[in-house]
Amino acid sequence: MINLKLSKTIANTIRGLSIDAIDTANSGHPGLPLGCADLITTLFTSHLNYNPQEPTWINRDRFILSAGHGSMLQYSILHLAGYNISLNDLRNFRQVGSKTAGHPEFEPEIGIETTTGPLGQGIGHSIGLAISQKICAEKFNTADQKIFDNTIYCLVGDGCLMEGVSAEVSSIAGHLKLNNLVVIYDSNDICLDGPTSECFTEDVEARYKAYGWSVQTIDGHNNQDIDQALTTAKQSDKPTLIVAKTSIGYGSPNRAGSSESHGKPLGNEESKLTKENLNIPLEPLFHIPQEVTEYFQTKLQDQSNHHKTWTEQFQNWQTANPE
Repeated sequence: MINLKLSKTIANTIRGLSIDAIDTANSGHPGLPLGCADLITTLFTSHLNYNPQEPTWINRDRFILSAGHGSMLQYSILHLAGYNISLNDLRNFRQVGSKTAGHPEFEPEIGIETTTGPLGQGIGHSIGLAISQKICAEKFNTADQKIFDNTIYCLVGDGCLMEGVSAEVSSIAGHLKLNNLVVIYDSNDICLDGPTSECFTEDVEARYKAYGWSVQTIDGHNNQDIDQALTTAKQSDKPTLIVAKTSIGYGSPNRAGSSESHGKPLGNEESKLTKENLNIPLEPLFHIPQEVTEYFQTKLQDQSNHHKTWTEQFQNWQTANPE
């Protein structure tokens, strides 16, 4: 895991990019990107196996943003990680013809594994992907060579878990013991128009344990907790639900922890206060610190080397198994 100071800088860079894109578009959902920046930072810097230079690599880990309304979270990290999403694409968030639509649209070449937005759809896709990868592993892996050993990660919100589809697919995931599946639940106690105490009071942890999942509950803003939870999940013999307690609109002095941060831009004054609170420079807009750029340049080389090692193993597997 990278050092905590740099992790926080990356998370706040994601927050700053998200604020600026949503304010520029005068449309979007800042609450989730602000609240989940620490989660996505730890996942992409310390756990996810990907290669932006070979984005459709068959054994890549997959990340699905089931809570697709928070799309600037995904676009920001994909830009930083080196995918073909430019700063200009971020500036054109929610504009007609832009790569950065209001909700993520299927485009694996830029790191978007499936279209999301309809609540619950993303977790359904994630479990389908986890099943397909298990089938591939069963069919093609040998005792000596594991061609398929990837993990499917999914970020869901309260709305996703309210939908019936999430119950059905989560049940089959537990039954099949899909230990290549990690679902992170952004549990911030707030939904579209108020607190979840008014509409969603079930015991989610108990429900998922009943499905046969491994369940952990963590502080979603503590990078060490996040890192440990993801590490533990990879060692489980079951699918894992990580209940990450977060603050929607994290860092916003007047809207954090409120549905007011869910689905409308912060606006000039609140954006200024939020950036000052998080030590994000007010100018220029779409600011990316040099240390963040340098980190991801090094990370890109590491991921490329990992992919190269896998490719060599795959070529050996092909030779040993010509049929």
